[in-house]
Amino acid sequence: MQKAAKIAVLVVFLGFIGAFFILNIALPDVEFSQQENRYLQMLPDFSFRALFKGDFTSDFESYTTDQFAFRDTWTALKARCELLSGKKENNDVFYCGDDTLITRFTAPSDEEIDEKMGFVNALAEQSEIPVYFGLIPGASEINASLLPENAPCDSQQAVIDRAYSESKAVNIDFSSALRAHSDEYIFYRTDHHWTSLGAFYGYQALCEAMDLPAPSLSDYNRQVVTDQFYGTTYSSSGFAWVRPDEIETFVPDDGTVTVMSYEGVQTSEGPLYDTSYLDVKDKYSMFLGGVSPLRSIETAHDGPRLLIVRDSYSDSLAPFLLENFSRVDLMDLRYYRSGLYQYALDNDFDMILVLYSVSNFSTDNNLFLLKPAILTPIGEEF
Repeated sequence: MQKAAKIAVLVVFLGFIGAFFILNIALPDVEFSQQENRYLQMLPDFSFRALFKGDFTSDFESYTTDQFAFRDTWTALKARCELLSGKKENNDVFYCGDDTLITRFTAPSDEEIDEKMGFVNALAEQSEIPVYFGLIPGASEINASLLPENAPCDSQQAVIDRAYSESKAVNIDFSSALRAHSDEYIFYRTDHHWTSLGAFYGYQALCEAMDLPAPSLSDYNRQVVTDQFYGTTYSSSGFAWVRPDEIETFVPDDGTVTVMSYEGVQTSEGPLYDTSYLDVKDKYSMFLGGVSPLRSIETAHDGPRLLIVRDSYSDSLAPFLLENFSRVDLMDLRYYRSGLYQYALDNDFDMILVLYSVSNFSTDNNLFLLKPAILTPIGEEF
């Protein structure tokens, strides 16, 4: 009887392995994961050069992981098992109750912060245009009380304090503005971005630092454009059962956004809110149409010109700025490589704002584009 049981277990095990071996061969590869909102690894091309360098084995391992049959189901099952075992974290995402997901934050070293601030200060000290600098804390800082007890999560405020203590630019206090409203819906529960309400409070902090008038919340007509938003935190967490977020707009779309290539020669016009994204998973990209090297918003108002060096938090902030500026340009250094400062001079900007979430500032490797050599106008010696 004992031998028969062992044989039965072996047959089930081999059947399981064999079935998934056949499924992984038979099922077509998926290029893009809607669940994770990213492109998946496709079957790498074999070559002896890639094999000996280790590139082929590394890519093939990623391929088998990304293309494993029923991947999303297994990821959700793993998250369920983690919760049942008492662990409230999966894939660096904490399950905080009330369907709230918060990404774990790992702080950069002091040396890394110092290096990044050296780039920011190079811009601030050498620019003829006033430079403002802002770091936006995320939910792991503002809503730290929601994290599981003893959750291993570093302080974002410590990063802000060190960066601001070294800054030669005009610092913007987003932390105080967001903490004052921490009990409101200022961060998405399934995404790392601030909500439109959070962006509004950030806008007020920005206006205070720039000595500009800011409307009150009651001046806006708020419209929920979707209640089916699942963000990037949800996508990576495996906690597939949580309820979706809402996305609001406060500012009417009464103008167009010009999208420019990083060479600055190709342009096209688009809406302030691209509602076509509401039909896909990446709904946050409805703000300005998502990723672009450079976007320019012309307004009907008199006012200064603002150039924002930014990450995606600025997408939902930009609509609030249209009352205060005649033009707002948003530059993403991950894709724009043609010279920040020369662009600012050529387009007569009155202010430059370097604006990042703490998380993105901590990991961005493109801030070197602010260093003195990049600042030097074309035609001059370094």
